[in-house]
Amino acid sequence: MNKFNTLLAGLVLAAIGSTAQASTLDTVKQRGHVVCGTTTGFAGFSAPDDKGEWKGLDVDLCKSVAAAIFGDASKFKTVPLNSQQRFTALQSGEIDILTRNTTVTQQRDTALGLQSPGVNFYDGQGFLVSKKLGVKSAKELNGATICMQTGTSNENTMADWARANNIKYTPVVFDQFNEVVSAFASGRCDVYSTDASGLASIRISRLSNPNDYEVLPELISKEPLGPFVRQGDDQWYNIVKWVLQAQFNAEELGVTSANVDEQLKSTNPNIQRLLGVTPGAGKNLGLDEKWAYNIVKQVGNYGESFERNVGKGSPLQIPRGLNNLWTNGGLHYGLPIR
Repeated sequence: MNKFNTLLAGLVLAAIGSTAQASTLDTVKQRGHVVCGTTTGFAGFSAPDDKGEWKGLDVDLCKSVAAAIFGDASKFKTVPLNSQQRFTALQSGEIDILTRNTTVTQQRDTALGLQSPGVNFYDGQGFLVSKKLGVKSAKELNGATICMQTGTSNENTMADWARANNIKYTPVVFDQFNEVVSAFASGRCDVYSTDASGLASIRISRLSNPNDYEVLPELISKEPLGPFVRQGDDQWYNIVKWVLQAQFNAEELGVTSANVDEQLKSTNPNIQRLLGVTPGAGKNLGLDEKWAYNIVKQVGNYGESFERNVGKGSPLQIPRGLNNLWTNGGLHYGLPIR
């Protein structure tokens, strides 16, 4: 076989292999459930309850994808991952979506073969301290020992902030989340630094006397948290992106899990398109026209999920703040479904 024929044969085989490779949606449908990468236990975002059922804001996103695809929000599986495992698990195909309080950065969205379909929680890195320390501001942390988890963006952010503010500190870094919590609780370090939402979760769910601790007021970074999918599968990217947008739109339009059946009778064209009364949005995604109806009916709109898991209806009591709708001074803005 000459060089030309060898090259041609190689190109044909590559094309066949590419064509034969199933899309993520096909793989998920054949399997019968969607597989989501979560934390190993982060109250409010992804953690098992006392019955072993996984719950949280990020789990609700996973359940919403299942509802959109199967019409059944229970058709999902969680794979608990630490910070170092999360990207490899997605790259290798072990999971379909990473729904694990992960900051969207330029490198992660470009250089890892992954991409972000959107942000479901706007956050920032903060500091958790014992009240006994007598510190009221992060600017008073000079000389402190600071616990962090390796494999996160927190280490670099902390170093940059300390350098800019001429603050000296000693990092105490651990591989596993539970190790960091234990070290802080036992007094091995003065401060725990991670995303402020995580600190609120840790304070309430992991420390024996939560009232002995406080989160300092400063945030030293932008931490837009959201799901990740693999690059190269546009349909799957679109599904996850628009599942999130459907939750935002439902809240904007006042469509809730309690009134969604009544809203099927609405004359509002935006509600009609969202709920599939006017067809088209489902077809655009390769899904049933009831895809968004099933999300809202079985999981709820974004506001319902937020309040239930991390807001007023939860032990965390995190204010909506930047995670409010744009109409209420927040950053969440539902893209038009039309």
